[in-house]
Amino acid sequence: MSGGSAGRPAAGLRRDGPLILTEDLELLDDLLRLCAAAGAEPQVHHAVPEERASWEAAPLVLVGDDAAARCRGASRRRGVLLVGRDQDDPQVWRRAVEIGADCVLRLPDAEGWLVDRIADVAEGVGRPALTVGVIGGRGGAGASTLACALAVTAAREGQRTMLVDGDPLGGGLDVLLGGERAQGRRWPDFAASKGRVAGGALEESLPAVHGLRVLSWDRGDTVVVPPEAMRSVLAAARRRGGVVVVDLPRRVDEGVAEALAQLDIGLLVVPGELRAVAAARRVASAVGMVLGDLRAVVRGPYASGLDEQWVADVLDLPLTGELPVDAGLFTDLDSGVPPGAGARGPLARFCSAFWERALTGGAVS
Repeated sequence: MSGGSAGRPAAGLRRDGPLILTEDLELLDDLLRLCAAAGAEPQVHHAVPEERASWEAAPLVLVGDDAAARCRGASRRRGVLLVGRDQDDPQVWRRAVEIGADCVLRLPDAEGWLVDRIADVAEGVGRPALTVGVIGGRGGAGASTLACALAVTAAREGQRTMLVDGDPLGGGLDVLLGGERAQGRRWPDFAASKGRVAGGALEESLPAVHGLRVLSWDRGDTVVVPPEAMRSVLAAARRRGGVVVVDLPRRVDEGVAEALAQLDIGLLVVPGELRAVAAARRVASAVGMVLGDLRAVVRGPYASGLDEQWVADVLDLPLTGELPVDAGLFTDLDSGVPPGAGARGPLARFCSAFWERALTGGAVS
């Protein structure tokens, strides 16, 4: 290994990962594995690089125990971590002070924390995505249609957008978008996910449809998202910024509860009829136990004496608005045009107005 050798490349990894300084091959293998798990590609040197800019510009520096002595005299900077495997080394703190390390890490105990730290610097710590969940007050309420329209509209208006299908029995949002044949990973590929999922790797692995990324279902038999997988995947999606739209079922199991816990806003779609309102009250009660910001979107036509404000008042929810009737929606779907694709249509205008208020911090009710 030469003094300026690069880390082993991995497809899809970003090139703003940490600087690794070590000649310990076993430790290097461990650190490369953790970088891969975090979605980062490191630079590897055996000592402080001759080009000092590499030392100063790296977002994080991982110094192996074996290389600490070779780092004495380097300019002091934040983000230097001293890493090793010897749990009982009494001299480790002295070496950490000599090189100005922020902390001392011992593997394998610190692996989880280190993966998170590497991923933070590789992905950047920016504003998390505005995450909106859409839930039907009853079956056939139009929640999936609204979720797709919100995502399509956000992508058309230039937002980094991810649409997550959280309802395994809903038929597949990729089908509703006309992207069932698009190449990419589906939910069953993430069913075993635990811990941290790299946001960039997640985004790049998903099918790209109509300018957005969609995580939906394959045509197999998997009908449950384990709560650990839902937590990891949604956290990764949120770290990428922009907007995330999640289509959720009416039942609240452990996986759905994990999704609700990560939402900024929930939209409950309720048809304007008495039986639908009665059903929606039960859904709102269950969802409200987890989600603090749940709002009503009411859809006509209305039963006699009902309007959108009456429905919202009965549900004791803020009213986001009335979901407009889009006369051409079914014709568009038959032609492969997804909900919200026509910028001048009433559904797209509704979605555009929602995002304008939500993304600028204005009231969305």
